[in-house]
Order: sequence, then structure tokens, then C-alpha cells
Amino acid sequence: MKMVNFGARSWLCRALSTIPSNPLRVCVVGSGPAGFYTAEKMLKAHQQAQVDIIDRLPTPFGLVRSGVAPDHPETKDLNGIYSAREFVWWYNGHPDCRFLNPDLKSTDTAVILGQGNVALDVARVLLRPTTELVTTDIASHALAALKESAIRKVYLVGRRGPVQAACTTKELREVLGIKDLHIHIQQDDLVKTPLDEEELKNNRIQRRVYELLSKAATSGASHPCSGQRELHFVFFRKPNRFLESEERSGYVSGISLEKTVLKGVEPGKQIAVGTQQFEDLGCGVVLKSIGYKSIPVDGLPFDHQRGVVPNINGRVLSDTSKDPPVLEKGLYVCGWLKRGPTGIIATNLYCAEETVAAISEDIEQGVVASSSSLPKPGREGLLQLLDDRNVRVLPFSAWEKIDSEERRLGNLTNKPREKLAAWEELMKVATE
Repeated sequence: MKMVNFGARSWLCRALSTIPSNPLRVCVVGSGPAGFYTAEKMLKAHQQAQVDIIDRLPTPFGLVRSGVAPDHPETKDLNGIYSAREFVWWYNGHPDCRFLNPDLKSTDTAVILGQGNVALDVARVLLRPTTELVTTDIASHALAALKESAIRKVYLVGRRGPVQAACTTKELREVLGIKDLHIHIQQDDLVKTPLDEEELKNNRIQRRVYELLSKAATSGASHPCSGQRELHFVFFRKPNRFLESEERSGYVSGISLEKTVLKGVEPGKQIAVGTQQFEDLGCGVVLKSIGYKSIPVDGLPFDHQRGVVPNINGRVLSDTSKDPPVLEKGLYVCGWLKRGPTGIIATNLYCAEETVAAISEDIEQGVVASSSSLPKPGREGLLQLLDDRNVRVLPFSAWEKIDSEERRLGNLTNKPREKLAAWEELMKVATE
């Protein structure tokens, strides 16, 4: 394994397999689930291949380590507004967000825009007793901040209804199961239309999610007890604008929400349409978890509308305007950059299988050059290029040092690990 460091940013590269004299050379960019699954499937299909995985971080495994990164952050004008990606990375110890320092002490109310799994994860972290977080691998700086948090009420806001909630049952059960938590759901929001009924009939997961929400709406007390933490599911609302505090200039004090209704004639394809009816919801923290969109990479074809690299079964397309589309020979894609932000971690396994199958088919048909005629130097050429550019390369043993130190520190406090969350700490341990 090799790692490369650009200034304060690192790249990780893992070399897999025993190498023959003329190997099939494969470079996988990104050491998250999609990257590792692709490498694994590639080596199973081509045991003599030379596979390298590169990453900018000195810590592999992507969202498995740092949490799902579900949304592309937009420009924010007021303090107190964060993307869910920033917040999740902050409490998971990602070095890019080590010093986010969200203000959780100045308000008792947080609004989360979105009702997917990441939104539920964020709500759970905000509302779960910190005594239950102590023995997890949550970053120590986040645990300290959560211990002092004044947040007692969290609102999960969704554009559509409970039938269309984008979460899965496991994540929903976890947040609904928080000890001594008051759950509030408007009974009117649970009323189903014929299209809703048809949608639930054809989707077991959505049906179970709806059942859990319905049960939660009726199983608890109608009002919270004094001091009880609260979780409010707010359906049929979309954000209109953020409200600035009159007392604290430059800080958010609430959000204007527009009521919505569902329009559409097919189950599963109903969209939320604004009604021009607005209401304000007071809060001091806003977390946006309303969708991820990949960003383009220089030199790589990109569909800006869909936020993916144009491809057919993982084969990158250089020109989609022609019939048939023109392939970018030797270039393939996997993961969210291939299909968009869909599925769970295991979805990347099937995604990788499809991409590797495409690679294997292209090799057999001669679309990709054979091992003996490959004109590019592969790993050696990459290392030489990095050296020419004065880029620092860290071996996989550097990650093993980080892993060992994090486990050692975690053992001192009965945690699985204590993640090193600052670039300086990571690099110091990696190079000792």
C-alpha cells in the first residue's frame, strides 16, 4: 500500500497481488466501499492483476470510517447552518471537519432538513444520552461538545409524506428507540391517498417505515414531560428561507417553511408542490441533509444534471451525443459517481460486480489492451510522477500505525478506538 500527501492532504494507494512480468495494471481511485469491492472483484476475476488503490487520506475505508457523506454543501450566509456531511464528519473524526465546532450550547432546538438515513443518524447523535456514546468510537471532541449541548428538540423536515420517507427500518427503529424520547407526528400527516396505498403495496420497506411511524405517533403521550427530549417529524414542508436573529446578527434564528401537497398520477412518482402557505419554525441550528451530488473531476466526462460520470454498466462514455455512444477506453467507474447517491454500503458490492464484469468482457474482446502490450508503466510510472512533483508517499504501514494508535487510545477509555482527527496528529503518527 502506498500513500501520497499533497501538502495537508494525503493519498492512499494499496498494491494487491503477486505480480507477473506483464500484469494487467488497474488503478482504483478512492478507498471507500466501492473502491475496495472493485479491487476485490478484480483480483478474483484476474488473479495475476496488479491493483493499486489511491486515496487522498492516510485513513482508508471512506464512509465506513467517516460516516456517509450525503450532501454537497451549499454556500451559507448565517452562522448555525451546517451540511449533514460536515456534521457527520465532525463527530466521526474526519480531519477535514475537525474544527467545525458547531454551536450546540446557544439553542435548545435544531432543525434537520431531510428525512433519510443520514438525517436520522444526526438526530440520534443529537438526542441520544451521551452516557451511551461514551463507549462508541465517536470523536472525543464531539463527545465533549455533545455533553455540553443544550439541544432538547429536533425537527426532521421532509417535503413529502410518511409514505415517501427516504429512510430504512433499521435506522428508524434506532432513533425511535432512544430512551425517554418524546416522538411527535401530526395525525393528519398519516392519512393515505389511493396513490399512497398503491405505493405501499409495492414496496415492503416503505410499508414497514410507514407502520413504524404510525405506531410511534399513537404509542406515546400527547405532550412531552418537563425536561424530556423531543423528536418531531414534520411532513409536507419545504424550506423557503433562513431567518436571521435580531439579537445575534449573522446567526440563524429560524427557518421559513412552505406547506406542500403531492402531485402526480403514478405511485412512486408523486412530487411535492408548494402551496404558497408559509410558517416559521424557530431554531438555532440547521443541518441540511437534502441530497448528495458528486462534483466533476478535471479531465473526466461528467453529467452535471445527474451528478454522475456518464457510463454504461461502468464503462465511461466520452461522448453521449453519438449513436452508439463513444467509450473512453480503459476508463471505468463505480459507486455513487457511477449511479448517484443510492442504496446502502452493500449496494456497492453489486455495483462493483457489474463494473468488473464490464472490464473482463472488454479484456476478452480486445477493447482493453492485453497485458503484454500495455504501453503505460503502471505503478512504477505513478510513483515516478509523484516523485517528480514532490508528492509525499506513505506506505500502508503508515495506516497500520494510525490504526494501532487509535485502538490503543480507545482502550484507555473503553472505546473501540479514539480517532485521530487532526491532520497534524495523523501525519505525526503515520511517519514516526
